[in-house]
Amino acid sequence: MMKLHINQETDILAVIDVQNDFLPGGALGVKDGDQIIPVINHLLSHRFQRSFATQDWHPKDHISFACNHPGAKPYDAIELPYGKQTLWPAHAVQNTKGAELSSELKQDCFQKIFRKGWRQDIDSYSAFYENDCKTSTGLINWLQKIGIKRIFFAGLAEDFCVAYSAMDAVNAGFESYIISDATKPVNLMLSNQISSTEYQKKILLAIGTKYILSDKITVNSLY
Repeated sequence: MMKLHINQETDILAVIDVQNDFLPGGALGVKDGDQIIPVINHLLSHRFQRSFATQDWHPKDHISFACNHPGAKPYDAIELPYGKQTLWPAHAVQNTKGAELSSELKQDCFQKIFRKGWRQDIDSYSAFYENDCKTSTGLINWLQKIGIKRIFFAGLAEDFCVAYSAMDAVNAGFESYIISDATKPVNLMLSNQISSTEYQKKILLAIGTKYILSDKITVNSLY
């Protein structure tokens, strides 16, 4: 793959949900999720002048928690007014250590942090919308206001919040890239015997999302 030069005015790095509960040892830890942090920090320090982060921010009685549904267990699915909802272990509960962004992240680089999933009765994977696909986080308006054209996605997890964010980015008219070595998946096995990672990648490629490695992203020859 050829190197891709970024435009510091119109390109932005999106760091999705790099929170303690999604790191190894957390309530919903992603395998090897901590390994992406040095990659993200390098991108923040040496590639992108513009960046934002997202943060799951759930109330303790959140509808997506299996413990709030008697008889249910994590990774069961239920039907809600907005569609099928996977039930998760309780995670990213507001004002807990697990909900905090990793202290290893270069957080001072972020221009803005968008919290999502804070409504009790609706989950949120995407950085752009809650899972009803209509309740906005305000991200689109902010990106348009500052003139962004391309969004480069990193963070956790590749097959859920990163994937849904990348889809919504395309649907909102932005060019969408996933930085492959700056994200890790949950990698659930779906009922049709395909992994959630494979399933989402097929969809993302079909709608025009591109995958790129961090070392192919350049500003100039100094880095």
